Amino acid sequence: MLSSDRFFNDQAMRSLMHMQFGGADFGECLTTMQRVPPGDHDAWLREWSATAQRVAAIGDACAAAGHAVSAREAYLRASNYFRTAYLMHYGAPTEEAVVDCFERESAAFQAFAERADPPLQPLEIPYQGTTLPGYFCPALRSSGRAPLLIATNGYDSTLHEMYFAFAVAANRRGYHCLLFDGPGQGRVLIRQGLPMRPDWEAVVRPVVDLAWGRADVDPRRIALAGWSFGGYLALRAAAGEHRLAACLADPGLSGLWRPMERLFKDLPAAALADPLSADAAVFEPFMAMINASPELRWKIVQRGFWVHGVASLAEYLAIARDYTTEASAPAIRCPVFLAQEEQDPLGATANEVFDALTVPKVLVRFLASEGAGDHCAMMGRSLMHQRMFDWLDDVLAARTPT
Repeated sequence: MLSSDRFFNDQAMRSLMHMQFGGADFGECLTTMQRVPPGDHDAWLREWSATAQRVAAIGDACAAAGHAVSAREAYLRASNYFRTAYLMHYGAPTEEAVVDCFERESAAFQAFAERADPPLQPLEIPYQGTTLPGYFCPALRSSGRAPLLIATNGYDSTLHEMYFAFAVAANRRGYHCLLFDGPGQGRVLIRQGLPMRPDWEAVVRPVVDLAWGRADVDPRRIALAGWSFGGYLALRAAAGEHRLAACLADPGLSGLWRPMERLFKDLPAAALADPLSADAAVFEPFMAMINASPELRWKIVQRGFWVHGVASLAEYLAIARDYTTEASAPAIRCPVFLAQEEQDPLGATANEVFDALTVPKVLVRFLASEGAGDHCAMMGRSLMHQRMFDWLDDVLAARTPT
């Protein structure tokens, strides 16, 4: 364990698990957490920032000396550490420290991207009068047009973390990978102030438009993958964006409403059905419960309220009803891969999603005994990649390359 604080340990392990993809070093994570007392959010920010700055300085020194490989390796780790540093300070209004660390995360990743082999290509994707940031990560080996995996993240990730989640494995297998932040995520939330929206097809459509026009992408072999809350977002997008050849949801999450309904099952039925019309006093005991738990407060108030641009539990419950695949799942036309990790509560709805699908589909379970039963199989990501991409290889093999 990296901390006796369970929530701190989970988030530190999340950063450490990117080690196999170049995003961390065990010693750097271990010594950082040795300086962070359990529950001390300010120490978390201070010490992860210090580690990130130290490693970024290594990148600068190596770059100045002409050591491109050493520089890019340091910059990639530094980007992950800067992302980790501001996690505990999520919330509205957005703190200056969050903005600062995010800008440093982005700059370090850009410095890595320029030196990657092949270089990653930064993108600005047109979207409703503004742009969404992205990166096009070319396949390590391809001839002519290659298949593309578009990766969408979830509640508290960024496109830079998606590089570890999907891009490295995709590129090794001959896939291009396109990473982006949508509303409620990364730069679009932190700098542009756009909250999340449930109809993710409206977000993915311009991303597919951009990919569709690239000479190096086979438009018949474009797949969409999402992790964490992105499992829901990918499924919702696939229901409305029918140019996709496949959809991969990790986990097979039906949306926000089912988890919220379970968490607040003791609310009066009328308040759960129409929270905006309920007496505000009804929610006070539940807010007291949330605020008494640093982990719950972070997940619901700091993260959930911020991501959705709401200010109360009643508003949060009201918008949660819009985030569901109940009506949209039958509209999906492409084959679907659903992951269900044994110890991940978000995977509890995977069976429900599976039953609602009317297309070729698989439900793949990941077990604790395999070392992959945690959220998004973070501790067994190699097994996730093997099963996910082997399935995708087979699905896309049936589609004749253009």
